[in-house]
Amino acid sequence: MSETPTQQAAASAPPTPAVLVARPQQHQQADAPKELSGLKRAALQVMAGGSAGFVEVCIMQPLDVVKTRMQLQTTTKTLGESHYNGVFDCFAKMYRQEGLFSFWKGILPPVIAETPKRAIKFVCFEQTKPLFLFGAPAPTPLTFSLAGLTAGLIEAIAVNPFEVVKVAQQADRTKMKEAESTWSVAKRIVKTNGLGFQGLNKGVTATMGRNGTFNMVYFGFYHSVKNYVPAFEDSTQEFIRKVLIGFTSGTLACFINIPFDVAKSRIQGPQPQAGVVKYKGTFRSIGIVYREEGFRALYKGLVPKVMRLGPGGAIMLLVFEYAYEFLQHKFS
Repeated sequence: MSETPTQQAAASAPPTPAVLVARPQQHQQADAPKELSGLKRAALQVMAGGSAGFVEVCIMQPLDVVKTRMQLQTTTKTLGESHYNGVFDCFAKMYRQEGLFSFWKGILPPVIAETPKRAIKFVCFEQTKPLFLFGAPAPTPLTFSLAGLTAGLIEAIAVNPFEVVKVAQQADRTKMKEAESTWSVAKRIVKTNGLGFQGLNKGVTATMGRNGTFNMVYFGFYHSVKNYVPAFEDSTQEFIRKVLIGFTSGTLACFINIPFDVAKSRIQGPQPQAGVVKYKGTFRSIGIVYREEGFRALYKGLVPKVMRLGPGGAIMLLVFEYAYEFLQHKFS
């Protein structure tokens, strides 16, 4: 039986717009991740931030060991195999004399300290961004910078007691087997000077200046430039783009915050004359260094600092981003 012209037209007619629209909507709803609660999102940020700190320490520890070996040299004279004539010579001699695993000596203390430290940094940055939108529909460079500054200030307050103990240990020039343990140094500081601004919280304002300015530049530059520089569709090129921006962010932050770092070391370290507190107060200490030693003295230790925090900054940002994205999909 043949179809009528009306039936043929109905059979050949395209589906109605409602059908065409309904299918993709159903597909999108099925694939869309669930909205995470604020508490769960913060927990994932802590996990991702801690992972970033752990990975950064493990990767950068060899460079940190080499930096320390170079800084511990008390003479510029050539002393044969016991003397390092530069970074690459240090790498070669350590590998030849002590083996591959010598580059990870002393990794436990930084792993214990840096993992929660980085977690605090990243979760505070992410959680404070909404506070600095100032009515903007999306985060601006000012948003990223102020959130970074806030994260750095909070991080500094949390880690300053550990910094005081660390500087005291690093200033001790006795042999390793004769040196005080971390716990012994901490107990001595508390017993002698207490928990206040002469004890475990000595130099906290300098630490806040150092960490606050670093993270303000670090996060502000990275996220602002990343949003302005076009992304690549190729995953390898996109990875390289983020690495370069992260490296530049860490390096630039080092140049800007190192005077605070120098002041922090002078305040928390041993004073030039026993019993006389010469370095007291962040800006006062910066002024003393500038007047007595010149402008260049405010940038002491810049090269090893950049060598550590330039690539280290790139590693931390990328690990955090990829880890946080993975955790969001895993737990959404």
